[in-house]
Amino acid sequence: MDGIVYLSLGSNLGDRDRNLRDAIRALEGVGRVQAVSSFYETEPVDFADQAWFLNCAVAIESALSPERMMAELLCLERKLGRERTHGKGPRTIDIDILLFGERIVDGPDLKVPHPAMHRRRFVLAPLADIAAEARHPAMNRTVKQLLAELPEGQVVRRLRG
Repeated sequence: MDGIVYLSLGSNLGDRDRNLRDAIRALEGVGRVQAVSSFYETEPVDFADQAWFLNCAVAIESALSPERMMAELLCLERKLGRERTHGKGPRTIDIDILLFGERIVDGPDLKVPHPAMHRRRFVLAPLADIAAEARHPAMNRTVKQLLAELPEGQVVRRLRG
């Protein structure tokens, strides 16, 4: 095992709550789910003209390589109804790898840590629920530190545990 992998899940189409729960259950086929954050309702970022998202973070233990895990996650998204019509547009489910143990991956199709995670409250708030002390290996900052350093903005509301 390479350690714990942290994922960000989001949905803003259909039954968002069910979409997240279905994705969390399906992740058991990729590895062993260790923890799930609270669910958060979040305003869209980058492409604002769409419905608000429901987001959470998941810790998973897996023997897969980062590249193989990404391939499995993309397959899982398709099985759960994800259609890629607009890069940052509405989606039934979106699953991103945030951190993969202490690894840094800089490939053409995969970058870990996620290159925008340190700028996104909708990623850091849920991740802080389950991994506040996890360290960003390239920035040498904890999730809690990165969250505290974010400027105001990006509405993120915790719904429940």
